[in-house]
Amino acid sequence: MIKVLTVAEMTVREILRRRAVLVIILMLPLAFYLSRRGDHLGQSIRFVCLGLGWALSTAALFSGSAARGLEPRLRLSGYGTGHLYAGRLAALWTLGLVLSAPYFLLIRVDADRVEHGAIALIMLLTVAVAAPFGLVLSVLVPRELEGTLLLLTVVGLQMMMDPAGSAARLLPFWFSREIATYAVDHTDGGYLARGLTHGTVCALALTVLAMTLASIRLRRRPHLRPVT
Repeated sequence: MIKVLTVAEMTVREILRRRAVLVIILMLPLAFYLSRRGDHLGQSIRFVCLGLGWALSTAALFSGSAARGLEPRLRLSGYGTGHLYAGRLAALWTLGLVLSAPYFLLIRVDADRVEHGAIALIMLLTVAVAAPFGLVLSVLVPRELEGTLLLLTVVGLQMMMDPAGSAARLLPFWFSREIATYAVDHTDGGYLARGLTHGTVCALALTVLAMTLASIRLRRRPHLRPVT
């Protein structure tokens, strides 16, 4: 547990070191919310959740990329793959909850005709999905710029694609539309059930995938070459 907490503390320090990026991450969901607040309350709530997803995924992407050079030395110091992954994920989930809290309070004060419990559920699922999603991209896409552009593409598609279409369900934050529809329009519980199922499956699948990819990457020894 001490090793996990040590990795979590290192992750938080690395993220806080990027002050300019952190400010942008903090403000982006607010811009998403205000862009549709005047005439489309449902979309503004959905957009702020997508903004939170993009912000936390970006932080996870940067965290995974920054740790690439440090992890081999930590392995030599006795840290296992589980310690490294669990510590980083715990830090990102904690950061996501801290980031989500003021936006939940904003919606709680600004929108009084919605199901606030469902809004809290959207944010919890967004945090659960976004952190491992960013870590997966940090392994698959080695450069931060390409990873950030890919995240923007995913969020852009999430906003533009018809949420009722089958293809939209393949995107990681599709659940936000379903639960937001239930919360704002007071529809039947089917929307809530579909959103909860989709978000839970995505969170579990991405968490397992990120752990698997991290294990494979940490087993590699690119500096070693066979003698021929």
